[in-house]
Amino acid sequence: MATVSLLTSIDATAHIHLVVGSNPLAAARCAKSLEVGAKPLLIAPETAELHYALQKRIDNGEVRWLKKTFEDEDVLRLGRDEINGVVDAVFVTLSPRDLLSSHISRLCLRNRIPVNVADSPSLCTFSLLSTHTDGPLQIGVTTNGRGCKLSSRIRREIASSLPLNLGAACARLGTIRKRIQEEDHLNHLALTDSLEEDSTDQTSAFNALVTEADLDAAKSRRIRWLSQICEYWPLRRLANITDTDVDSVLKSYAANPTTSTPLDTAHLDHVEKRGRIILAGSGPGHPDLLTRATHKAILSADIILADKLVPSGVLDLIPRRTPVHIARKFPGNAELAQEELLSLGLAGLQAGKTVLRLKQGDPYIYGRGGEEFEYFQKEGYADRISVLPGITSALSAPLFAHIPSTQRGVSDQVLICTGTGRKGKPSVPPEYVDTRTVVFLMALHRISGLVADLTTYDSVDAKVVRGDKTVDESRRLWPKTTPCAVIERASCPDQRVIRTTLEFVGAAIEEEGSRPPGLLVLGNACEALMKCDVRRKWVVEEGFKGFEEFIGLGASGIEELVVGDDKVKEGLESVVPLVRRDSFGRELKV
Repeated sequence: MATVSLLTSIDATAHIHLVVGSNPLAAARCAKSLEVGAKPLLIAPETAELHYALQKRIDNGEVRWLKKTFEDEDVLRLGRDEINGVVDAVFVTLSPRDLLSSHISRLCLRNRIPVNVADSPSLCTFSLLSTHTDGPLQIGVTTNGRGCKLSSRIRREIASSLPLNLGAACARLGTIRKRIQEEDHLNHLALTDSLEEDSTDQTSAFNALVTEADLDAAKSRRIRWLSQICEYWPLRRLANITDTDVDSVLKSYAANPTTSTPLDTAHLDHVEKRGRIILAGSGPGHPDLLTRATHKAILSADIILADKLVPSGVLDLIPRRTPVHIARKFPGNAELAQEELLSLGLAGLQAGKTVLRLKQGDPYIYGRGGEEFEYFQKEGYADRISVLPGITSALSAPLFAHIPSTQRGVSDQVLICTGTGRKGKPSVPPEYVDTRTVVFLMALHRISGLVADLTTYDSVDAKVVRGDKTVDESRRLWPKTTPCAVIERASCPDQRVIRTTLEFVGAAIEEEGSRPPGLLVLGNACEALMKCDVRRKWVVEEGFKGFEEFIGLGASGIEELVVGDDKVKEGLESVVPLVRRDSFGRELKV
């Protein structure tokens, strides 16, 4: 059987730890020493290049730096006076191939000083565990030199399975243990004094009713009761113990030390329901593009506050019992509608409800998610906010239109912009870069102005006038022949793609009409996979087909991810066929 280590817990308060080296590991060793109350001494030459974290601790006076090379006498004279100057532990952070590492290891071994050498278990007499700390609770994991990364992984898995507040519960149970011991000691003294006072007045038969055995029995009951709590209660119940429960236990025990159930545990099985706000993105439109986390939030929320443009396919997933409020945003009312949503969300939080703020796309990509986070944070609910990402249409819509946002030799960067700034004001247009793909959100309602901003210097919204009254023409303009695509209701059955150029995109939208929500993709990537017919001003593609090969596609979404079965055709009757037509309305063959 392989030999294993003896795991111990050491009180290192005021111990002297000698750290040899100046690298990041030396900084980590000093930090660990300080964490446990020890005093780290760093040995490194004055010319050594210190890790910035190490230098900061030295500057703050937390770590003492001995600017010298290591000497054998250091381990025997730099320690505490009460142990004749011997250091308590030595950490060597040099390479294990460094001759000094093996020399220090042998030196410490001869003097029975604990030593740890980085990445060399054979030179160590002790190792540091991968530790999870929560108040007085510490959990350590070691693989005995077989893999520190694996130790960290196992420690994280264990820590993630523990209930919240378990460390605080350990502290509270420790308080109960200490206070009960104090109560028992006082009772023992009181009973002993009583026996001594009454011994001259009472008969031996009466005095025999209260004996030393009775006091020991009371202690045994206390130990048994506390042991049963620690051994048999579920950790979730232990974690829910409060300071009020501790006071109740102590009062009950003081009144009757023989009681076996001094705590009413019924309420410990029920976690207090507190309000929570969830900022979640619903993706570009198709319900199958929801994340599983957002889908679970939709099913479990008490109240749902949804953006106006969240598609009906996503809204259909909301249980009938759940109240839903759709944002009443329209031109001139956007700010009032936003304030209304925030007020409703705050009221739900204060009532202990789980409020889902359902947004289109991703909440942090032009979804005002950051502003809403700040609002609820200022209201005191910072720890009750959860943010769930969504697939942003800025990156997924081009995909559904067969536009690779980046492709070698075509586009090496992506820029996401808004066509409308705060309070409806136009944003600053980006300059032309031939290898850049630009995605404009909230821009189609002012497409003509946006085209003018991109292709001219003297547009009303983008004109920059210098101090000498001349127009700044340093910005690179976009050629009107630049390929672009308008993508509307991406991933929805009525998705529409208009492929054209900057020169004709305004006319195309005016003639074809608007189908919000939509966006504009601009750049050479628009023609990387699908070339437009130069004889036509624009081409329109109707319908979305992207999930036909998945079995079970229908109103309820993808049931199974199985590809290639002939039965798939049975579930595709409701899919809108893809139809392409040009600027003259003539249907094109795909």
